[in-house]
Amino acid sequence: MPDSRGLFAISVAAERADMQIQNLRVYERRGLIEPARTAGGTRLYSEADILLLRRIAELLADGLNLVGIGRVLELEAEVARLRRRLGE
Repeated sequence: MPDSRGLFAISVAAERADMQIQNLRVYERRGLIEPARTAGGTRLYSEADILLLRRIAELLADGLNLVGIGRVLELEAEVARLRRRLGE
């Protein structure tokens, strides 16, 4: 399971995800990603966030819009929760 601690500034996260910084801000405004914040409000992205950004890019490449991507991500999270529950 990827690390969920916020470690990377937005510029580093954008570079690691091969995206523009403004895209990360849009995805946050749309509720697709929620990076950690410092006390001063600086965004900090985790390894898990980077993987999520890459997944968003894949879905965009497949032709989904941001609303559709949000729904796919919700469903994928639900499937993961159910699998964990069944594995208990």
